[in-house]
Amino acid sequence: MELRIDRQALVPVVQQIVDALACWLRQNELSPGTRLPSARQIARTNLLSQSSVVEACDRLVAQGVLGARHGAGFFIVATSSTTANAPWLESAAAGSRTSTDLLPLGCAGVPHSWRETDDLGYAIRQVSRSDMAALFDYNTELGLPALRQQILKRLSLLDIAAKEDCVMTVGGASQGLDLIVRTLLAPGDRVVVESPGNPMLCELLKLHGVRMLEVPRTPCGPDVEALQALVLKHRPRALFINSFHQNPTGSSLAPAVAQRVVQLAKIHGLLLIEDDVYADLHSGPGVRLASLDASVIYIGSFSKTLSSSLRVGFVVASSEVVAKLARIKTISSLGTSAFSEAVLTCLLTSGAYRKLVQRLRLRLNTDRAAALQMLEDAEWEVFGKPGGLFIWARSPLRTCAEVIALARRYGLALSSQTAFSPSGESGDWQRINVTCACDPRARAFFQATTPDRPQAF
Repeated sequence: MELRIDRQALVPVVQQIVDALACWLRQNELSPGTRLPSARQIARTNLLSQSSVVEACDRLVAQGVLGARHGAGFFIVATSSTTANAPWLESAAAGSRTSTDLLPLGCAGVPHSWRETDDLGYAIRQVSRSDMAALFDYNTELGLPALRQQILKRLSLLDIAAKEDCVMTVGGASQGLDLIVRTLLAPGDRVVVESPGNPMLCELLKLHGVRMLEVPRTPCGPDVEALQALVLKHRPRALFINSFHQNPTGSSLAPAVAQRVVQLAKIHGLLLIEDDVYADLHSGPGVRLASLDASVIYIGSFSKTLSSSLRVGFVVASSEVVAKLARIKTISSLGTSAFSEAVLTCLLTSGAYRKLVQRLRLRLNTDRAAALQMLEDAEWEVFGKPGGLFIWARSPLRTCAEVIALARRYGLALSSQTAFSPSGESGDWQRINVTCACDPRARAFFQATTPDRPQAF
């Protein structure tokens, strides 16, 4: 049993063994009751410690994948043929919430291999040793004061003016959006969302009974003519908009478009909700709506760059709106994690976070340039001039279903045909995550889609 463990990877060895064993079990249709090779044999074959193999098998026992008998080792209790709908088939092999044998080319986040642990680990140890309040106490209503001061400094660099009582921390941008929808909108309200756009936002609005109007996203931001027509016809309550490196297109808001959007909002009383979670991935010039109009509700996050697990974001709005949001936050969750916010504050004040983001931008820029060249060579159509994590592109000769099927043959997972349409319409554009695009499997896939290339499958 060859497990192919990568000792240079950031994923712990035991977790890699769990993933590899789960993958091996899926590929070999073995009957329940079949014994695994002994832990000693697996360890010897793969040059691993026996204790690591045993720990990995114990985790699979806890997940219901394996069983164990004293003196008889480990045996299979579930297989893909006997548990067709069993969640372990995916979750047991989930290093980053996706199956290890499929590269998540269409995913939304930064993979484990791109994450940096040294500075984060240091900050966690520092807070654990020196800040007992952060370890055990509830947070303040608006969030950790030291973190909010750091956020105010960062906002000033974006020309966004805000007072201390206008900033509230949240458990990631997703909680910020949820609080805004709960507090400021009612079932039946109409709002404008971008198409293509953030699928999680659309699901959230559906959950709360809010009706969505779609405005096309252009490479420069929302189509302002279409937006004006929607506003005049339907009188929507709000517009949700991504500023920079939009999900899924990677496009950014042009200054002229930002000015037009703010003008429309002022004339027609449209509430602007600016989701800028990818702000730290943007290093060039640009204009935020919140810098043009103080009534804009601005949402930021550190989860996309630092850690999805820490779940730290923030909302900037008028003091009156923030007070309303804070009340609902307290009722629904008793506040945010003081520990996570203390860790982030440590990284911000030391300058470690700034340097981490600089390295991430540089790596993204390098891989994006390589990915765009591959797409050009394969004659894919690319949407605008993307930045950040995503490229929005489509193959010239294949339907979306064919592209998805071909990708799976090369070991890739793409997003569904309807993922980014608020109305659920099928499309032939694909979100390509830059962090995965230079993997050999992705390179081979793009080459296979070249129009004049004979197909291997």
